[in-house]
Amino acid sequence: MSNKNSAIKVLLNGILKENPTFVLVLGMCPTLATTSSAINGLSMGLATTFVLFGSNAAISLLKNLIPDMVRIPAYVVVIATFVSVVEMVMQAYVPALYDSLGIFIPLIVVNCIVLGRAEAFASKNNVGLSALDGIGMGLGFTMALTLLGSVRELLGTGKIFDFTIYSEQYGMLLFVLAPGAFIALGYLIAIMNKLQKK
Repeated sequence: MSNKNSAIKVLLNGILKENPTFVLVLGMCPTLATTSSAINGLSMGLATTFVLFGSNAAISLLKNLIPDMVRIPAYVVVIATFVSVVEMVMQAYVPALYDSLGIFIPLIVVNCIVLGRAEAFASKNNVGLSALDGIGMGLGFTMALTLLGSVRELLGTGKIFDFTIYSEQYGMLLFVLAPGAFIALGYLIAIMNKLQKK
């Protein structure tokens, strides 16, 4: 029962208590740059979740084989392998989305969330818990990016996932542009902090 409880705790940790975007404020570059629409935020979040899951599990498996002096470069190589898989799959099956996200897909390699979880969690825990940590952190990141993308898309264009809620003529262009990302993220972090204090 305690193993089940610890697994649930690890999984929920990244979604609520240590959400990478709203609590730890990590990975701000893709958060602000790719969330001009809900679909972009969701796609970037799912790509990062796959990389977190795969790299955490692989690093946990290899942790006793990697010499301490080269652990960070070794982690980067493992992470880059999973990023390459995501990049090739997206380029083959969803080229429009791949073009939309652009350089931010390969930049998952240096995303501080992914490398941070490899160093802080996967290198110290078993494969099962490390994989769950990757899924939890990834789902928390995906939730945050999708929410931010939805808010920006709704306020900027009157749509969510390309479904029209109100006419685009009433949208505020500011929220589709970079300053709108900062404003929307600031308000969402404030709302999340208020909800967590309750």
